[in-house]
Amino acid sequence: MRTRVAFVISALAILLVSLLWRYLSDRSSTRAATYGETSNRLSAIEPEQASESGPTNVKAHNLLLRKGPNFRVYVRWLRGKMIRTRREVDPSFDDPESFVINVETGVLRANIGDINHYLNTAGYSGLKNLTLSGDGSQFRLKGTVHKIVPLPIELTGTITAAPDNRIQMHIAKVSVLSVPLKGLLGRIHVTPSDLFHPGSTPGIEIMGDDIFLETQKLLPPPHLRGRLTAVRIVNPDLEETYGNAENAVSQFEQWRNFLQLSGGTIDFGKLTMHHVDLIMIDISNDAWFDLDLVHYQEQIVNGYTRMTPEAGLQIFMPDLDQLPRTGANQNINLEWLKHRNAPPPADIAAK
Repeated sequence: MRTRVAFVISALAILLVSLLWRYLSDRSSTRAATYGETSNRLSAIEPEQASESGPTNVKAHNLLLRKGPNFRVYVRWLRGKMIRTRREVDPSFDDPESFVINVETGVLRANIGDINHYLNTAGYSGLKNLTLSGDGSQFRLKGTVHKIVPLPIELTGTITAAPDNRIQMHIAKVSVLSVPLKGLLGRIHVTPSDLFHPGSTPGIEIMGDDIFLETQKLLPPPHLRGRLTAVRIVNPDLEETYGNAENAVSQFEQWRNFLQLSGGTIDFGKLTMHHVDLIMIDISNDAWFDLDLVHYQEQIVNGYTRMTPEAGLQIFMPDLDQLPRTGANQNINLEWLKHRNAPPPADIAAK
């Protein structure tokens, strides 16, 4: 009898130990699986967190972007990325040098009158009273060059996109005092170095009968770069095409004018936006959305803003030339906050 009882007790002990072992093993497996799932979730989150310091996606349609006081770029369509120029500094609307826009596809235009004015005032050219004109791939450049005495000069040739994403102006003929000269070295030895200052001007290189222009260095910020596929004169503008953007221009022709930013981090004014979700929309019924990075805060103040369910921002803005020149805009100050029954400022109530 005692032998049977001992046997039963031993069997029960073995069974309990076996069940306990299985329980602990299953729990350990569950913890390992849970840890694996957590690790996978963290791995999925980490790239998104890292993207805060990455580039910001940019889309724009019919955007008039002012580059300094004397130059404007007309963006018919652009898709690309805003890339910070300094690793530790966020791209900022208030510092156009803090970022470059890498254009993946785009069609950009610059008014020839703006180009003439900019080159004449920036001191990049040895030509005085410079004027650029032409049609398609043909260009004509007129001005006055000083060779002992001031000489009126005219250059004609072709303008194309160089393989290294620069603008190439190939000079086919030079005329001085309305007398055609064969080649660039005539009896009075007029050369391209007499016309420009390549040594002291970043963005200009002269090789033989060719002048190469790198707009990223030549023009004021914000700087644009990308795979330049075509350059032509479409009067009254000079047009640059990046990538394959012709279809996009026609596809979005009826869209409103806008600038859309997504991803990365940007600063504007006193605000910083992470995982950017921002769109600026032109509320003016005209051809171009005139955005001035010097006065953009005035444009925001005179428009209206709303937050999306995804915590993004939609900013509806007037053009620069439609800003009121009066002091009608009032601040929400501490005195107003102290009086519950005081009406809000007129411009806030109207919105």
